[in-house]
Amino acid sequence: MQEKEQKTSPIKQRILLFADTLGISKREFYAQIGVSRGTLESKTGITEDVITKFIATYPTISIEWLMTGRGEMQKTTKDFATMQKKEQKSVDNLPIAQQTDNPQEGIPLIPIEAMAGALTCEQTVLEYECERYVVPVFKGADFLIPVKGSSMYPKYSSGDIVACQRVPMSNLFFQWNKVYVIDTNQGALIKRIKPGSDKDHVLLVSDNEKYDPFELPFSAIHAVALVLGVIRLE
Repeated sequence: MQEKEQKTSPIKQRILLFADTLGISKREFYAQIGVSRGTLESKTGITEDVITKFIATYPTISIEWLMTGRGEMQKTTKDFATMQKKEQKSVDNLPIAQQTDNPQEGIPLIPIEAMAGALTCEQTVLEYECERYVVPVFKGADFLIPVKGSSMYPKYSSGDIVACQRVPMSNLFFQWNKVYVIDTNQGALIKRIKPGSDKDHVLLVSDNEKYDPFELPFSAIHAVALVLGVIRLE
């Protein structure tokens, strides 16, 4: 008895159809949403995690089109504006940050000197008596760190607090042009990441034009965290 040939998920097919409209390589597309090539090109189903990553990277995509194939591929300007207003109203109703003494809740604020330990989740971080903050808009963040220096100005100013989510090194994919905290041979850096000149390098870019971009080999990266957002201190 012959086995039935497994069909590719229709949602996968629509995601790949959308990718064809972007004018970028499939490699860049997979890196942007943080999945491997086989995740979308294999003849298997698709997980909720992959769908969530895709929608988060391309928020203009029409959910109805993605799930059913009906309607337009992308939301109309009116639909997108309505969605943004709803999201902003939801955020405005949440407190920005509230300090807590409960070690089981909130996000730890890591001092700069312990940043490398925070990135790798090493025990050394526990040596510091870190303040903890409940920040509803940064759900999923692993730690908070203060920004030092002006290389990412005006996006982030010295003294701002950024919320970070660790990225596993075992399956490292960068979402190009996103801001990351990376632990390197020269210490921890907050930079925007773009493709390097070859597959073994990435380009580290500062938002402050006074700082020149530079390439870094993957081998010099020890740990990575994605910057989710910022708490700006007035």
